[in-house]
Amino acid sequence: MTVQLYDSKAQALRDFVPLDPANVTVYVCGPTVQSGPHIGHLRGALSFDILRRWLAHRHGRVTFVRNVTDIDDKVLANADEGEPWWALAYRMELEFSRAYAAIGILPPTYEPRATASIPQMQQLIERLISAGHAYAADGDSDAAGDVYFDVRSWRHYGELTRQSLDAMEPAADADPRGKRDPRDFALWKGAKADEPESATWDSPWGPGRPGWHIECSAMSRRYLGPEFDIHGGGLDLRFPHHENELAQSTAAGDPFARYWVHNGLVTVDGQKMSKSLFNFVLASEVLEELDPLVLRYALLAAHYRSSLDISQRGFDEAEAAIGRIRTFLERVRRAGHPFVWSAERPEGFVPGAEAPLPEPGGPWSDEMPPAFAAAMDDDLGVPQALAVIHDAVRAGNSALDAGDDGGAWEWSLQVRKMTGILGIDPLDAQWSSSDGSAEASALDALVQTMIAQRADARAAKDWAAADRIRDAIAAAGIALEDTADGTHWSIADAPAPDKPGSRERARRETPAGKETHG
Repeated sequence: MTVQLYDSKAQALRDFVPLDPANVTVYVCGPTVQSGPHIGHLRGALSFDILRRWLAHRHGRVTFVRNVTDIDDKVLANADEGEPWWALAYRMELEFSRAYAAIGILPPTYEPRATASIPQMQQLIERLISAGHAYAADGDSDAAGDVYFDVRSWRHYGELTRQSLDAMEPAADADPRGKRDPRDFALWKGAKADEPESATWDSPWGPGRPGWHIECSAMSRRYLGPEFDIHGGGLDLRFPHHENELAQSTAAGDPFARYWVHNGLVTVDGQKMSKSLFNFVLASEVLEELDPLVLRYALLAAHYRSSLDISQRGFDEAEAAIGRIRTFLERVRRAGHPFVWSAERPEGFVPGAEAPLPEPGGPWSDEMPPAFAAAMDDDLGVPQALAVIHDAVRAGNSALDAGDDGGAWEWSLQVRKMTGILGIDPLDAQWSSSDGSAEASALDALVQTMIAQRADARAAKDWAAADRIRDAIAAAGIALEDTADGTHWSIADAPAPDKPGSRERARRETPAGKETHG
């Protein structure tokens, strides 16, 4: 039951041992809200949503902090006279929140904005100056009012990314003329004539605003304390952002993060997706085209540390996978177990007598399936965990085909437990709207009409007409299941029509109630 996580600082898998086993503390760098979210932002936030869910399963309570950077060079650059920086930041923050909610990302315990923690940032800067690790720029220079972290004063600088100081690129966050070393980075930026007065705060060094890196050090300390369990973010944040966070917090005397976890990036044709490269896909555009549950599945299907190259094939595979899970659970419900919808075992229920008694730890156990738990404990092995889910779906379908409805119901409970942890349970109420769109309703109406026409043709022994209707349905990628209580349809993995007319003729020769699924 020990969770192992890959610690980017140690560059190794480590047993996760929280400071307080009853309250895991996590800080994740949230968005800089200069523009709307792209699909890479969703993948990053989803990676830590999965981490949070699994740690909550193992430890019970997770205090999860994800900040909003609402004051930054990029935010100021994208504002205009018609929409000041603070209005732009708030509008974009809402876009991020809507996109996160659409794919089932849980809201953080706290979501602080940088502009709400300016006093805490100034206090941290004063501590660094007092310790000899920061300095104010010369008052006569163009950088007057700036305060910089002195990288050469801190011998541990570079330990997160294992770089030597002399091999690093100069920091490009402020005018280098006020710096002792070009790699020194800005903690406080003095007010500039071309920036709005509303974007400045009074400070001991004159009016100005915080540098980017100091924001997260101050907010993590404010909400989680000087030491916390996990600091997370995208792989592209390791340097310089996280390197600088680590340096300034530890130089000020704080133990800071005990584990560093970074998610891989989303790529397009093998190139990192980035607003600066103009190759990004907006989250709003993808959500207009895809079922949010399908998008969630597609984004979590790869291991969180690997790169994820987006493609239509990946979305199609995710849609088929969700379809298999949903179809199995609906088959169990139609088999006479409506309580599958609540995943609760009714009092006194006993699996069918035809099923062998389960062995301890088997699919009927109240615990999470061992193979699923082992995969998740191993650095969040979601691809392996998904394989366990689909094995359970296949076993449940086999039980239904064999007439073992009780055994199938037990498998369905396991499927719901596992998909619930990953946030991909298609029967969860949060996904009800995603499967109830106008398009879905229209499709259901059309298919039900064709099913009724096929039933009329079969009743009239017009086998040629029944064949044509059945083949048309199959060619559209829709599978039919004939049961004692009627015909049900679902999206097939891929259209695979038989030789024209063969299915209906075969069914004419099959005893009632013995027709096979599909």
